[in-house]
Amino acid sequence: MDVLFDGLREALRLLVTGDEDTWAITALTLRVSLTATAVALLLGLPLGVVVALGRFPGRRVVLAGANTGMGLPPVVVGLFVTVLLWRSGPLGGLGLLYTPTAMVVAQAGIATPVVVALAAVAVQQVDPEFRIQMQGLGAGRLRSLLALLAEARLPLLVAAMAAFGAVVSEVGAAQMVGGNLAGETRVLTTAAVLATSRGQFALAIAFGLILLAIAFAVNLTLTLVQQRRAADR
Repeated sequence: MDVLFDGLREALRLLVTGDEDTWAITALTLRVSLTATAVALLLGLPLGVVVALGRFPGRRVVLAGANTGMGLPPVVVGLFVTVLLWRSGPLGGLGLLYTPTAMVVAQAGIATPVVVALAAVAVQQVDPEFRIQMQGLGAGRLRSLLALLAEARLPLLVAAMAAFGAVVSEVGAAQMVGGNLAGETRVLTTAAVLATSRGQFALAIAFGLILLAIAFAVNLTLTLVQQRRAADR
């Protein structure tokens, strides 16, 4: 219990005193995770809509692959991205390995299948007659699609929350492709792992509590938006 209380005190001290390293690690965590989530949404939402509404050979296989991807081990994604970005790899010439960009790529790879699967479910839950009614009212294909997405906005927000939760708490891929370099690629999860390996349990708990606070704040914001829109329906 003393270690836990020490961790709580250390977390408060790091935040109240404005510890430069802690704020830098926290800022990088937010930048990488939010960027990866945004990329996953940009890629995953259109793919999810195509899978939900399209009629093409192998559609069920693609959907099954997306559902399988929801449980994809982060270290597998980290290994794949590392091989791609390694000096002798296909994209090694870009020099992206052990950079925040590589971490965004890996985390986007983790979150995109989550968005695809949940977006497909969200769109499929909308009444099939909805698009027909929109087209009957004179709406074009694009406008009907936008109206469909608006109708499914609440479960789509859940997809965004799930994607962010998948990446902000991830450590395996981030450490593999980022290298946990101080001042460059060290985020809260990898910093907590490093502190634990050094026996600095209070510091590790402090990083963990800050990470929980970030996850709670982001998800609380999305939940409030979700509930407000649900109340307006």
